[in-house]
Amino acid sequence: MSDDNVLKFMKEYGIAARAKCLDVPENVHPHLWRHSRAMHLYQSGMDLTLVSQWLGHAHFNTTLIYAYADTEQKRIAIEEATSPMNPLREGTSARFRVDDDETLKKLYGLR
Repeated sequence: MSDDNVLKFMKEYGIAARAKCLDVPENVHPHLWRHSRAMHLYQSGMDLTLVSQWLGHAHFNTTLIYAYADTEQKRIAIEEATSPMNPLREGTSARFRVDDDETLKKLYGLR
């Protein structure tokens, strides 16, 4: 089966899947699987240099496109950087949980 044939099938099935679930991206293509798998590995804790080697990138900078952190990774990093003496670490942080990247950026003065 040729690359073009795989792309054709994926586009057709992507359109059919999107008709049932709007979470399916509009442009489904073979590289999407590669990108998704690399992101899952990175978000599961695999070091980015290992992800780079697994993908076969000649230059580490190519892999940096996978290095953006999702909201959960940001929340965990902020919690880890927060002093254990902070009242937010005592289990009350659930009322302050924010899952929106733009709101997180505003709250932490990044935007």
